[in-house]
Amino acid sequence: MSISDESDPRAYMRLAVRLRRDIADGKLAPGMPTPSITTLSQQYGHARQTCAKALRMLEDEGLLTRIPGLGYYVKAAPGDQAAAGPRS
Repeated sequence: MSISDESDPRAYMRLAVRLRRDIADGKLAPGMPTPSITTLSQQYGHARQTCAKALRMLEDEGLLTRIPGLGYYVKAAPGDQAAAGPRS
């Protein structure tokens, strides 16, 4: 963990809020991949474990889906199957 993550164990929650906002605003559209854990770690200055926990939280909420070997993708809204899964 980074020093900032140790002093604030809710860092993953703040990151999840940012990502949730990006999804709601359409910056991360259905079918789009999220930034990688490494990219999030570098961009926001959090430990990789913190970033992974934020992504798992959003997966548990049904906003993301994880595809092994590819990463996390924004889930399509119910009934929007055209945007489901990774784009080819």
